[in-house]
Amino acid sequence: MAVEPAIQMLDITKIFPGIIANDKVRLEVAQGEIHALLGENGAGKSTLMSILFGLYEPDEGQIKIRGQDVRIRSPNDATALKIGMVHQHFKLIHNFTVTENIVLGMEPRNKWGNLDLAIADKRVKELSSVYNLAVDPKARIENITVGMQQRVEILKILYRDADILIFDEPTAVLTPQEIDELLIIFRKLKAEGKTIVFITHKLKEIKAAADRCTVLRRGKYIGTLQVDQADEQELAEKMVGRSVSFRIEKKPSEPGEVILQVENLTVIGSKGVPSVRDLSLEVRAGEVVGVAGVDGNGQSELVAAISGLLPIKSGRILLKGKDISRESIRNRNEEGIGLVPEDRHKHGLLLDFRVDENLILKNYRKPPFSNPLGFLQFPAIVNHAERLISQFDIRAGGGAGTLAKSMSGGNQQKVIIAREIDFSPELLIVSQPTRGLDVGAIEYIHRRIVEERDKGRAVLLVSFELDEILNLCDRIAAVSKGSVIGVVPAEHADERRIGAMMGGVASEGAAYG
Repeated sequence: MAVEPAIQMLDITKIFPGIIANDKVRLEVAQGEIHALLGENGAGKSTLMSILFGLYEPDEGQIKIRGQDVRIRSPNDATALKIGMVHQHFKLIHNFTVTENIVLGMEPRNKWGNLDLAIADKRVKELSSVYNLAVDPKARIENITVGMQQRVEILKILYRDADILIFDEPTAVLTPQEIDELLIIFRKLKAEGKTIVFITHKLKEIKAAADRCTVLRRGKYIGTLQVDQADEQELAEKMVGRSVSFRIEKKPSEPGEVILQVENLTVIGSKGVPSVRDLSLEVRAGEVVGVAGVDGNGQSELVAAISGLLPIKSGRILLKGKDISRESIRNRNEEGIGLVPEDRHKHGLLLDFRVDENLILKNYRKPPFSNPLGFLQFPAIVNHAERLISQFDIRAGGGAGTLAKSMSGGNQQKVIIAREIDFSPELLIVSQPTRGLDVGAIEYIHRRIVEERDKGRAVLLVSFELDEILNLCDRIAAVSKGSVIGVVPAEHADERRIGAMMGGVASEGAAYG
């Protein structure tokens, strides 16, 4: 007797104002398989999984779980069907412990009806041991890494006996080491009989972990492939509907004057100790300088200090020879600094604002967006937005008036990149610029960064993706424990050499900051 599929979603349609998110989409997932859901930003992947988890109800279509017709009206219905979901943005209470977060809503009680955390701690330890998750039940969420927080989310759904596990962009905020560890966890979960569906843009992860892959494009079902019979190029072409280049073609750089000069910079981090230690670095016009390092080695604080988000303890920051170390953020913008921040929600966008409003955050006070009396000129604002929406292929269902919070993460990122590049800064700082983007969007963003370099802009690129650093940069500065270990020309760099420097090992022939 044939085993019924774990999941069947048949002709699922979901319409939001101005956009068909899912258009008769089909998904079939076998029991005990790891199934990837692949598609461009805005292809409808997260919507489809939100329907499966009960966050939305479909307008049309049928859902079967283990062969049975079901109607999933809420996450409680999904939990009852043993479906769990780990969201891209974790749903954790930061001042609660690991155990308190895991059992929230299903707290164990003793015979007197009182909360019994000892039983809960024991169960969390058991689950952690079975699945090799290695989480301390008593640790507070605010004190553990992002990778550990994700493990807590996994334990939350395992605690509720889920055997269908959905992961929405599970590697978007992880370091390379944490990604490897997560894929090991996936294989362990599969060995225990769990069924996994994960949304990702990263083709290497699909090849490393998935059995099959379903591709969506612009809300439509394109097909399902056996991963071991498809290469990355084929997956990419199915996703975007055209040929995709994984390597950017660029001419040799022609560096000009020094635009950014960081001298002996020390910055105190959130824990009260130096995150950046006596760091020196320079970026010239017409070059891309990459900062490579494992997450947590001072890159975020370096970017925050240059852009004005963090004060410095000592050292200097010079822009075209002018000391801007104590300048306000607005003055640094006026002097010619553009920033694509690593956290698009916290520092990149006003989520309750419209797309057109987000695109003028840096220059709303200036004509043509404001008149001499300070009143906003909305026709000019809308025209400006429509030009950038078209130029940067921003998928906004409601056009210029779309609320930023209603867009996919990748399209939110495109709004930020469009704003900063259009601002034409002397120094463009890009931190994790392609996090959460699909291969087609990555190709486009990489090309735009190189175009800015070729226009004579100075570009400082911070990325945890070593492939991205090696592909884009003219010089690479490896950082470890808040200091530059060495600076290597791109033509003399490879993954092994930069990786060793990121681990704190000095490299022969590298310049030092």
